[in-house]
Amino acid sequence: MLDENLRRTVLKAQRNELTEHIIYGRLSSSMKDPNNRNVLRQISDDELDHYFFWKKYSEEEVKPDRLKISKYLFITKIFGLTFGIKLMERGEDQAQVTYGKISNFIPDAKDIVADEDEHENLLINMIDEERLRYIGSTVRGLNDALVELTGAIAGFTFALQDPRLVAMVGSITGVAASLSMAASEYLAIKSEGGNLNPVKASFYTCSAYILTVIFLISPYLILSNIYLSLASTVLNAVIVIFIFTFYISVARDIPLKSRFIEMTLVSLGVAALSFIIGLVMRTLLHAEI
Repeated sequence: MLDENLRRTVLKAQRNELTEHIIYGRLSSSMKDPNNRNVLRQISDDELDHYFFWKKYSEEEVKPDRLKISKYLFITKIFGLTFGIKLMERGEDQAQVTYGKISNFIPDAKDIVADEDEHENLLINMIDEERLRYIGSTVRGLNDALVELTGAIAGFTFALQDPRLVAMVGSITGVAASLSMAASEYLAIKSEGGNLNPVKASFYTCSAYILTVIFLISPYLILSNIYLSLASTVLNAVIVIFIFTFYISVARDIPLKSRFIEMTLVSLGVAALSFIIGLVMRTLLHAEI
């Protein structure tokens, strides 16, 4: 007979296993690759076995967490299988700690912990996702846009003193730079002779650059105050850096904090330097617009 605290913990674990059984099952059904589909199906079946294991002790039925199911299916659809699954696996780290504590009272729970570790290894080995194969191209486009364009916009801001002019010049600069980056990426990938498609690589680079350009330029199209526009652009740059570094940290299992700080310091450092250059040039040339 379980005490009340242990019973609640077991019910929580039982519900979690049922929920993840459904998530993995639905992901399996959406897979085109037969190997990926079979592995996800096997994991789904194992999660169902875990559900029945906990039910044996709780002696109760539970309902799945529909919100969690919808959440991770949506995340996977938008951000990719790798990101969605690894984000969910991060949550399972806490579940494994819970299972470890339960095993003091229910020794067989140790087998569940072993299964969870095996699941994570299977997932890491099975995933072959196009967007991650071209993540390097995306990073190059996004990094260049953040560093170059944030700096250019800061310089234009003080030199031109007009939000619409800054937006126009920034847009022209950004589009031209994105096309240049795409061409460079195409030639670089083609010369390497690897497994990556140079056209796709250039597309990912160009897309990342242009989307970043739009996000950084947008405050100058909305706001009338030139310095408020610049502050908003800097904030947008930090938001882009955080979102992208978080994505990479989850998908590639790398530290978030250090990479976020590094990218932020580089981007904002260049922006500050460019702003000073714009101030100096405007003063030296006695330019008034």
